[in-house]
Order: sequence, then structure tokens, then C-alpha cells
Amino acid sequence: QVQLVESGGGLVQAGGSLRLSCAASGRTFSTYTMGWFRQAPGKEREFVAYISRSGASTYYAGSVKGRFTISRDNAKNTVYLQMNSLKPEDTAVYYCAATTGWGTAVADFGSWGQGTQVTVSS
Repeated sequence: QVQLVESGGGLVQAGGSLRLSCAASGRTFSTYTMGWFRQAPGKEREFVAYISRSGASTYYAGSVKGRFTISRDNAKNTVYLQMNSLKPEDTAVYYCAATTGWGTAVADFGSWGQGTQVTVSS
């Protein structure tokens, strides 16, 4: 399994931006499809975005498409989530996840980070 550590969360005003990072351990980072999920208080964890092993393909949840961008640097074993035009409803704990397969369900991903809090004030 790959070990994942997120960073970059914080408090931002509506309309602002944040960039989350997720550093992965191990030499096999490029063999994993990487994803970002989020969980707001009292709600289930939900899919945000994923990126293919090479970075050539990405997919987004409708609620963030056009505002968020997922990217990866396989040389640095890191995946990023650039979040622009943030809204109060984006407030959640954001999790980085890895899978040797692909998908958008929580169950599709076998490795998870500890999460980083993103709070968007109105």
C-alpha cells in the first residue's frame, strides 16, 4: 500500500483559492490512479476528482467541474488539487486516495490520507 499525507487546507473567503497537496510514499506512485474526496459534517464522503496514472485523463464531480483542477507530478510522488472560486458549500475535510484500478466510489480506493480541513467563509 501507498502512504498518503495531505497538506494545504485552511480558511479562505468565498471566491478565493487554495491548493491542496498529497505526498505519497514509495516508488510505485505512477502505478496508482489518484483521487480526491471530501466529507462535510453530517454527510457521506463524496468523490471530487481523479487523475489517471500518467496524468493524461481526469474526471470531476459536477459540483466542482470548471472550478477545481487535479494534477500530478510523478517525479515528486505528489498529486494536487487546485481549488478556485471556492464556495461555502465546499467546506469539508478533503482526502487524498489511491487505487490500482479506477472509479469514483469510496470503495474503489484502497489507500487514504488523514485528511485536511478546508473552510470557506461567506
